[in-house]
Amino acid sequence: MTTVDPGTAALPGREARESGGSAPAPGASPDRAPQDAVAAAAPLPGRSTGPRGSTAGEAGTAGAAALRPGGAEVVRGAKPQARPRAGGDPVKALLHRHRELCERAVDPLEIAAGLEAHGITDRTAARFRHRDVFSLAEELYARSPRGEVPAAAPAPVPAGPSAYRALGCALLPGALAAGAAAAGQAWAGPAAVAATVAALVWPVRAAGSRFPWLAHLLAAAVAGWAAHRHGSALAVGLALAVAPGHLLAAAFAAGARARLDGSRALEDFADRARPLLFASVAVFTAAAAAVAAVAGTPLPVAVPLALLLFLTRLLLRHGTRRGPVAAALALALIPVPAAAPAAAAALLVHALLALSRASAHARP
Repeated sequence: MTTVDPGTAALPGREARESGGSAPAPGASPDRAPQDAVAAAAPLPGRSTGPRGSTAGEAGTAGAAALRPGGAEVVRGAKPQARPRAGGDPVKALLHRHRELCERAVDPLEIAAGLEAHGITDRTAARFRHRDVFSLAEELYARSPRGEVPAAAPAPVPAGPSAYRALGCALLPGALAAGAAAAGQAWAGPAAVAATVAALVWPVRAAGSRFPWLAHLLAAAVAGWAAHRHGSALAVGLALAVAPGHLLAAAFAAGARARLDGSRALEDFADRARPLLFASVAVFTAAAAAVAAVAGTPLPVAVPLALLLFLTRLLLRHGTRRGPVAAALALALIPVPAAAPAAAAALLVHALLALSRASAHARP
């Protein structure tokens, strides 16, 4: 009979406990321990395992999670959270689109006028996170590269030789026409017509048009037709009206520019510019009536024609579209007494809309 040492008999159970296993039951054969471990790891009949490799009763256990190599626990099947994207910069795209305008502008007002000419209004500026076009123009001006020294806005200077030269050119048509008429020259009427139309040419600002000289040709036709129908006295009266027209046009341009400097919205500038235009038209109408009385021509004929040519001068000077100007001048060619007043009224309505825009008063 073999005697078993108690310490030696307890060794398998102790080794099993130290290795994380369980001791075999008393009387169990040591050879059945691996088979029992395999049987314990197999799923029981009737209990389904999910895709995570765990049974229904073992949800949330080791089958639902895995360890990254670094030791961080990651839930299988979970979608990674998207990082919040930073908001875009809409003003940057607008700056790139109008880069040339922003770089050559001498102040934010020129950018505001250019943006309005491209169809950007205060309502459009709200999409760029600005209250109006002027505020948007200030940011575009500040973000535009200008080299080392930024261009400063030109300071107002007193009238110089160029201003006196322009005034002399405005006085020349009337003096030439009056002198020729006083001398009894037959060419007084054609000379007055030529001088009046020439006064419409030199202050023109460039504007997009397929036929840039059509308005000037129609103005010459209107003045020549009127002088042919009503005599050379009418042509002399139109030539004499060039001087007050020049002064009032310069005053209107300066006043509109000053109102543009003090405006903070497009509607605000329009409300300030329209009364100035009405005042200029009223003063010129009075001056044209006085000149017509001096020249000895009927007021109902001379005043509408003079007003039509004055509005033509204003619109051409400020670079507005020439299509409506040409249409009004063509209307005045109709040989009926109401044609010239109707053309002047239609052109006045167009001038109220065109000259109340900030883009019409940008520096050329």
